Amino acid sequence: MSQEVDGYVPENNENFMNPKQLEYFKSKLISWRDQILKDCSETITDLQDNQLEADVIDAAAKEADYKLTLRARNRDFKLLKKIEEALVRIDNGTYGYCEETGEPIGVKRLDARPIATLGIEAQERHEREERTHRDI
Repeated sequence: MSQEVDGYVPENNENFMNPKQLEYFKSKLISWRDQILKDCSETITDLQDNQLEADVIDAAAKEADYKLTLRARNRDFKLLKKIEEALVRIDNGTYGYCEETGEPIGVKRLDARPIATLGIEAQERHEREERTHRDI
């Protein structure tokens, strides 16, 4: 999902969250959001064009496909909320910093997961705690 803004790609040796980096991640998030909205719109159109299948097997297969598609769209809606929250963090100056430690998350991690709110160490700690509570 890497995307360049006028050929710019953030580097680790730059000042963290400088204006160019912020613009890069904002553009990336907006592009991602727009693609999800487009996909959702196409899904709505497909569902509205729903035609009944004469064959029971075809109808069952179509229904299964719709259920999978709707589950994917549900995940997309949750992702849209996280994208919007990331855009707010860009606007308020907290984007790119770990919610737990306040330390920079890192350019490579943000490029791979622009909605990240935790640094790698905090994320790993969070996942260990989840596994521990899940296994109890």
